[in-house]
Amino acid sequence: MSVAELETPGRVASPLSGFRIAVTSERRSAELIEALQRRGAQVQHAPTLRMAPLVEDAELLEHTRLVLDLRPEFVLVSTAYGFRRWFETADAAGLGDELTQVLHDASIHVRGPKALGAVRALGFEADGMSSDELTSTLVSEVSPKVAGKRVVLQQHGIGDDPAAQALTDAGASEVIRISPYRWGPPEDADRMTQLLRALCSGAIDAVTFTSAPAVRAMLAAAEEQGCYTELLEALQFSVCCVTVGPVTAAPLREVGIEPLVPERHRMGAMIRILVEHLSDSGSISCQSVLGSCELRGDTVLLGGNDRELSAIQLKLFKAILSARGRVVPRARLVSLLPDGSSDHALDMALSRLRRALPDPRLISTVVKRGYRINV
Repeated sequence: MSVAELETPGRVASPLSGFRIAVTSERRSAELIEALQRRGAQVQHAPTLRMAPLVEDAELLEHTRLVLDLRPEFVLVSTAYGFRRWFETADAAGLGDELTQVLHDASIHVRGPKALGAVRALGFEADGMSSDELTSTLVSEVSPKVAGKRVVLQQHGIGDDPAAQALTDAGASEVIRISPYRWGPPEDADRMTQLLRALCSGAIDAVTFTSAPAVRAMLAAAEEQGCYTELLEALQFSVCCVTVGPVTAAPLREVGIEPLVPERHRMGAMIRILVEHLSDSGSISCQSVLGSCELRGDTVLLGGNDRELSAIQLKLFKAILSARGRVVPRARLVSLLPDGSSDHALDMALSRLRRALPDPRLISTVVKRGYRINV
């Protein structure tokens, strides 16, 4: 699917009809996109990172052999995918049986429920799980036990240097880091550029994140492209951010953005909380002389008719509809247009907006003052 393509199955009858949602993940993105589109959303897919296995797994196997020689007392597991991939790679190299014995002899501690499920699915048991699914918490809870002990830390692709250092500071005699994969730049950098433009211009209603590195990659790309301030403003005030859990939410909270976070840290729960939020807060309605008018995402509904608006039309109509019959000054509407726009540009934009609406009479002109919904 092209990044520029916005598919709209279902239309207004579905709970996400009219809403434009960005998906930033690479892994399991098809599943998430299909679920959102099935509910009527228009989806823009732009992976902010690519999960890249280590080249020919040479480094992973080298570190695995170190683990086999080390015979660690503790193994800390950060991710389900990473643990599965580590074991599968070792098994394919003929090291599976020996790694199985080493893991059975060690005390395994996991970061969260998904990692716990992966550990159990491969026939192992865990002796502990982080209370809040954070790697830092997992390390702090295990640290009192590791003095003089050998520890393996299965990383989640972005270094975990503070975690490894904390284990060393706690007195671990040796710490080996296992990295079954790395995060790399996305294959198509243009997708990221297009997504940043869409977010900053108001063309996206919500953006989903399923990993903390994906959030950090987007923020870093915005800084590189000179739109960091505009992106933060959009994410704080006009775009709904939703994350799969608190770990993913952390880098957003660090920059003052409070995302939606489901109580149960699963993709299905993330979708449900997004549907509930957009259904409750993502639409604007007003009673006009032509009947009840509702704006859902980029779609105007009036008397059984619905029309999609462009990004500029949406900004103007949202401002006018939100005023619910009060006059919106011309100066306020001009400020919503691209920098340097004139009063004439506003007149042209309002003319195009009226033609795009189900009925042009929805907007009334208040001479020398501005515009309002015709109530």
